[in-house]
Amino acid sequence: MEERRSHISRKTKETDIVLTLCLDGEGRAEIDTGIPFFDHMLTAFARHGLIDLAVTCSGDVEVDGHHSVEDVGIVLGCALAEALGEKRGITRFSDATIVMDEALVMCAMDISGRGDLYWDMDIPIGAILTFDTQLAREFFVAVANNAGISLHLKQFAGENAHHIIEAAFKSFGRALRAAIAIDPRSANEIPTTKGTL
Repeated sequence: MEERRSHISRKTKETDIVLTLCLDGEGRAEIDTGIPFFDHMLTAFARHGLIDLAVTCSGDVEVDGHHSVEDVGIVLGCALAEALGEKRGITRFSDATIVMDEALVMCAMDISGRGDLYWDMDIPIGAILTFDTQLAREFFVAVANNAGISLHLKQFAGENAHHIIEAAFKSFGRALRAAIAIDPRSANEIPTTKGTL
């Protein structure tokens, strides 16, 4: 099967982003967004999703990280949609629950073509170095909407913002890895009764 890849560039007055991904990768990541904690999260996502991901983002981080985080989410979502194409053969539904010390977070998804985020998380408001913890939700909203994924993130436990957010990114990677896997029993089929996703 041909590798599922995408390369997208997006430039606005606030950000200049170049993103390349391979869904059938080994989890390699080269990330430079100007926000170190966000780089760490994207690296964890790629590693646990077994997605090869390269991202560079030059953004107005002197204002704050909002534009960079949200716009990377937009571009990543678009790249996922492009790489998946008509979604032939994918498993489509999946979930993963990840422990990060005291934090416990579940991600469940349906690659349905109907993108939305369903968020049941209680992350302490604050900053992890230069990363505003409220931006985690903005990232996942952007990815879900632009990738066409019905995405649920639910927190069962956790107090430390770093641990909660990292569990969310890792569970997203693990769930996506399962959802985009090719089901050998229906490798040539689009996984819906409608005929298209």
